[in-house]
Amino acid sequence: MNFLCICTYYKGMEFLRSCKAEGNTVYLLTNKKLENKDWPWESIDETFYLENIDNTFDTYGNIIKGLAHLMRSKKIDRIVALDDFDVEKAALAREHFRIPGMGQTTARYFRDKLAMRVQAQHAGINVPPFSPLFHDVDITEYLNATSAPWVIKPRSEASAAGIKKVHSFQEAWDTIHSLGEERHNYLIEQFKPGDVYHVDSLTVGGKVIFSRCSQYLNTPFEVAHGGGIFRSVTVEHDSKDEKALKKVNDQVMKAFGMKFSASHTEVIKCHEDGKFYFLETASRVGGANLAEMVEYSSGINLWREWAKIETAVATDGTYELPPVDDYYSGIIISLSSHQWPDYAPFNDPEVVWKMNDEYHIGLIVRSRSRERVLELMEKYALMIRDLGYHASAPAPDKPVH
Repeated sequence: MNFLCICTYYKGMEFLRSCKAEGNTVYLLTNKKLENKDWPWESIDETFYLENIDNTFDTYGNIIKGLAHLMRSKKIDRIVALDDFDVEKAALAREHFRIPGMGQTTARYFRDKLAMRVQAQHAGINVPPFSPLFHDVDITEYLNATSAPWVIKPRSEASAAGIKKVHSFQEAWDTIHSLGEERHNYLIEQFKPGDVYHVDSLTVGGKVIFSRCSQYLNTPFEVAHGGGIFRSVTVEHDSKDEKALKKVNDQVMKAFGMKFSASHTEVIKCHEDGKFYFLETASRVGGANLAEMVEYSSGINLWREWAKIETAVATDGTYELPPVDDYYSGIIISLSSHQWPDYAPFNDPEVVWKMNDEYHIGLIVRSRSRERVLELMEKYALMIRDLGYHASAPAPDKPVH
């Protein structure tokens, strides 16, 4: 089969390798700025580049024209988006060339935070009270009916990029007005303090066949806006929380029409009422090296298995999930003031992975004991601060390539 993988951020190497290892021809469409990155070139048959990767009509037009030219001589059987920002690109191309897979309507549920909330609410899934920013009277009535604080979010950014927290009726309206003609691309949502979780899963035939639940010790919003240290740990296996999280994730995948893919779903357990509320989802592998964290706890490489699933579906074959381990793992990542931090002090035997990225420090630990993982997460967070490794930067309005 011939796969076109769209990935305008530098990620997904294991998917590309696995896709090629399955016997497929692999084409990569990526950002021109990334042509000198260390892609797994041995697994890529041909590469194409976009000068502008923004999701605009001009970009879509260039993709359609380029793909139409390519398909005169090479048939494309499947198109896969490896990053959030490429989901729309892939859906548009599938629709235009009638290639099987997620179309534009379903893709909206996995990219557009407003579409997610409306669809989840219609399916009876708990979501924090929200409002579009279309109609002035509706917004005013929403602000009067709910209590501060609120967060104003871009509908189609990833992680915590572009989110603004407001604490009063006037501040909310000032922020909304500041968006000008772009306000229709945002929504407002009541901020619910609570513990934030992520469920990383694989779906085949419309059924979730694997999921691993984890808890952020510092949420992406806190890290981005407070200069904190990013941490996440596996949820206790077979606990009430794990069962509740898996249930929410299953409900979301069913309501959103997920047929086959990897996915990354975020859920909050509200401190006020103890209920779980759906926050957002994505039809791809989670970022921030969460795939590695999931693999060390479960033995399941999400990128690799996703490629196998895509191949099995494309060839009408069968897919079998490998055996799943029940370790606990934890990840800690921080911007660093050191170009290449010295990992010598982080020498506990539970350390199984170390980040190799300029001006970053990061580790993954693994243990049969969740308490031990939590203990190491706390210990290493203090060490990163106390040893002068930690650095912070202002939160970007858009994710950085």
